Amino acid sequence: MRTAVMGAGSWGSVFAMILADAGCDVSVWARSQEIVDEINASHTNTQYCDDMALPASINASTKAAEVLAEAELVVLAIPAQHLRENLEEWKSLIPANAVVASLIKGIELGTTKRMSEVIAEVTGISHERIAVVSGPNLAHEIAAREPAATTVACIDEESARRLQDACTTEYFRPYYTTDVIGVEIAGAVKNVIALANGMAVGLGYGENSQSALMTRGLAEMSRLGVALGANPLTFAGLAGVGDLVATCQSPLSRNRTIGEYLGRGMTIEQAVAKTKTTSEGVKSCQPLFELAQRHEVEMPITEQVVNVVHSALSPELVLTAFMARPARAETGQEAMEHM
Repeated sequence: MRTAVMGAGSWGSVFAMILADAGCDVSVWARSQEIVDEINASHTNTQYCDDMALPASINASTKAAEVLAEAELVVLAIPAQHLRENLEEWKSLIPANAVVASLIKGIELGTTKRMSEVIAEVTGISHERIAVVSGPNLAHEIAAREPAATTVACIDEESARRLQDACTTEYFRPYYTTDVIGVEIAGAVKNVIALANGMAVGLGYGENSQSALMTRGLAEMSRLGVALGANPLTFAGLAGVGDLVATCQSPLSRNRTIGEYLGRGMTIEQAVAKTKTTSEGVKSCQPLFELAQRHEVEMPITEQVVNVVHSALSPELVLTAFMARPARAETGQEAMEHM
C-alpha cells in the first residue's frame, strides 16, 4: 500500500517504521529539511527517535504534494492544535479514495472537536474514509520493536480492516472497531489523567493514590464517551484502560512527566520547556472540560487539572478535591450509572 505519513515526530517516525515493516511503500513529510536529509541519508531521526534505525525503504520530503501523490493511506501525525491549518494546505492534495488515519490524541481548542471531526470538516472527506489509531503505544518501546497492540477505528469496517492490514507486523498487533468516538475520547482523556497521575508522583504519593486516580479517571473517560455516543466496552479495551495504564505509569510518557514536574513545584511553562515535546493533555484538558460541561458530565479530575494548568493552582488541590468527592456505590446499577 502506498502510504503517506504526515509528520516526523517520535510517533510519526515509529509508525512509518511499522508501516514499512508491514510491507507498505512509505513516504514521510517533515517541515524540517534537516530531518528530511537525515532520514534519506542515514535512515535515522535523532531529534525525535535517538538512535532508532528506520527502514531504508522509507523516503522523506518537505514537499507535501510529493509525499501525498497516489497515496492509498494518509497518516496524520502532527500536534492536535496544528491539524486544521495543515489540512487547509493539504486537502486538495489528498487522493480521492485514500483512507485518512489520525494518530493524534487531542481535542481542538475553541471548537472542542475530535480530530476525525476536524478532518471531515476541513477536507470534506466522508467519515467512512476517516480512521483513528489509539492504544498503549509508547514510541520508544515500539522503536525497539517490543511487542505492542493498538486499536484502529473507523465507522466503515472495510476501511478499518484496510488500515489494520497495513500496520500488522510480528511485533505490532492492531485490533479494529467501528467506535471512533470511544477511541478518540479515550485517547484524549487518558493524557489528562496522566497529568494528574504525574502530579501525584511528583508530590510523593504512592501506588494507592495513583491506582485510585487511574480508576476514577477511567470513570471520567467512560462517562464522557458514553454521553457522546461511544460504546462503553471500548473503555475496557486497549484504547481505554490499556492506554490509560501505559500513559499514567510509564516514565516515557510525556504527559505523566510534565505532571511530575508540576508536582515537584515547576510552573507549567517550566515543565513544558523541560520536556521539549508536545503534551496533548496540556492543550486538551480545557476543551475536554468544556465538552463535559456542555453535556452535563462530571469530570472532577479533569477540572482540577485545568485549574493547575490554566489557573496556576497548587497540584495538591487535585488530590484534595478528588478525596473530597461524595462517596458512591462501586457495585451494581448505581456504579454503572456513575462510571
